[in-house]
Amino acid sequence: MRIVVAEDLYLLRDGMVRLMEAYGHQVVATAATGPETLDALLTWRPDVAVVDVRMPPAQSDEGLRAALDARREVPGLPVLILSQHVEQLYARELLADGAGGIGYFLKESVFDADQFIDALERVAGGGTAMDPAVIGKLLSAGPSNRRLAALTAREHSVLGLMAEGLSNQAIGRRLFLSESAISKYTTSLFGKLGITDDDNSNRRVLAVLAYLNSP
Repeated sequence: MRIVVAEDLYLLRDGMVRLMEAYGHQVVATAATGPETLDALLTWRPDVAVVDVRMPPAQSDEGLRAALDARREVPGLPVLILSQHVEQLYARELLADGAGGIGYFLKESVFDADQFIDALERVAGGGTAMDPAVIGKLLSAGPSNRRLAALTAREHSVLGLMAEGLSNQAIGRRLFLSESAISKYTTSLFGKLGITDDDNSNRRVLAVLAYLNSP
């Protein structure tokens, strides 16, 4: 994959570059400020970008806003937000276009290189990879959704794990259920959410976006 890394802390930025290259990926550009991030994203149009939220010059939300601006120019540009903070308003805006290719992880939640690279590859493929802590923050502050209210407790559990980017097989292992049982739950929740797209991968993305970005 061709990757842009946007992180203002040198040691963390350099460490991510080395990690990605060790897994055979190419880091085509790095950025240390919000304006540099937007420029790199639009210039290189990478397969995926890793972007911090709070970056110079103001150390507020420059990185996340750069990602939003880039996705307006390049719809569906895959972005994995990696931050110490959950910016709920902008995170919801990032999810609102319905295009997928979105991830949001807290730095403190990344404990394993394989886990991080797997999340990066899912986002590059147009999927989602959401930190459970980020999911919790978004849901606690989000508006109600009548269609989501129609889901059973088990369907909510399946959809929450789907938002983390887990496959049906992985969800089944987590919930101690068979893969066929998870498939039945996903089919049911797709129906309740009114998602009729024939492409299963796209249905998963649409379901996750409905879950995290209630209208």
